[in-house]
Amino acid sequence: MKTILSLLTVLLLSVTLMESTANAQSSRDLQYFRAPDKTGLNVFETSKDTNVVFDGLNVRIGGSNTLQFQALTQSGDFAELHELIPNFNLATSNLDFDVQLHNGLRMHLRTYLSSRHHAEAWVKGGYMQVDRLDFIQEGFLEELMDKVTIRVGHMQVNYGDTHFRRSDNGQAIFNPFVGNYIMDSFTTEVAGEVYFQHNGFLAMVGLTNGKLNQSTKEAAVNTRASFIGKLGFDRQINPDLRFRLTGSLYTTGQAAGLNLYTGDRAGARYYDIFEDNRMSGRVGPDFSIQGVGGEMTAFMINPFIKYQGLEFFGVFENASGNALNGEPSRTYNQYGAELLYRFGANENIYLGGRYNLVKGEQRAGNDIEVERFNIGGGWFLTNNVLAKIEYVNQTYDGYPAGDLRENGKFSGIMLEAVISF
Repeated sequence: MKTILSLLTVLLLSVTLMESTANAQSSRDLQYFRAPDKTGLNVFETSKDTNVVFDGLNVRIGGSNTLQFQALTQSGDFAELHELIPNFNLATSNLDFDVQLHNGLRMHLRTYLSSRHHAEAWVKGGYMQVDRLDFIQEGFLEELMDKVTIRVGHMQVNYGDTHFRRSDNGQAIFNPFVGNYIMDSFTTEVAGEVYFQHNGFLAMVGLTNGKLNQSTKEAAVNTRASFIGKLGFDRQINPDLRFRLTGSLYTTGQAAGLNLYTGDRAGARYYDIFEDNRMSGRVGPDFSIQGVGGEMTAFMINPFIKYQGLEFFGVFENASGNALNGEPSRTYNQYGAELLYRFGANENIYLGGRYNLVKGEQRAGNDIEVERFNIGGGWFLTNNVLAKIEYVNQTYDGYPAGDLRENGKFSGIMLEAVISF
């Protein structure tokens, strides 16, 4: 225990030096905005309510910084697995620009300063969000815009609810655990989304161009537009109880590459698991073939219930698709459940667990099954600083002989310190 506490102290000291930047910044609040600190927990789509009055251009500079200590071991039937040793992972960092351009008109831009996949800083993506049309004429379509939001950009699309609780490179304050889900849906594509929110009901429709990397060149397989949609209900039933239930859809009929489960270029949190690539520890459907392309339809259902300090979040996800060479359609299913209890002053401490299971059929016909348990907790030292500890155990079943993950397993302790402002 003393060793764990000492390591956690080192993690916090390493990133707390940067908190002075957050405290020194005197930027004002923005309209229709999810705060990047503890006050943004359990915020999904931004509300149509705001108490912020527009009084001129407002530029908010923020960021997030995350560091982990990893003490994992791995095993399996593959004879040449490398050994893992306890050590620190690469520190990751984001830089955010959020700009209030006009009443109800806001821009967001995120840059990854340090990430697992790139040595240099690079732009993740951004969008413009329209909640009022006062830039056309004051009060223009005011009653309609009380319920409608428009978002356009080269951006992370709003498929499912897991992305509201996942770690996005350095931004890990909304994730109660260290890793994201095994089948991690995340992609940044040129897209437009239109939202309708009223009395707890939510509807969203959107289109993307289906491309992670943009190009106007004609290709052997030309990617068609992808459709996204979401329906849901989210209401604070009484002061103690909140209930939310959403269903989401993402579908594309033809794509040179399917990015929904491979689009996270920042990389996974469990480093060097079985092989040294940015997706280590994750599983994605192998529906497309390079030069052939693929098609896919995925849907996700997410219940969320919070009663006082007790919090439940669930996942059921189904993805089906195939390569465009006449092969039969195959299916992957994901199941997930989180149960947390938040307590202490302003719920600044939490304990909980997560169960995650993925089942699917590989192209070669193997039925695989990947299962993960997480048990852990966290402590918000301030609204901007979070320390986490977790135990993770993940097993692989059904992988063929000679595969690195054949009867594979990894487990151990992860520590993570996060600053977000």
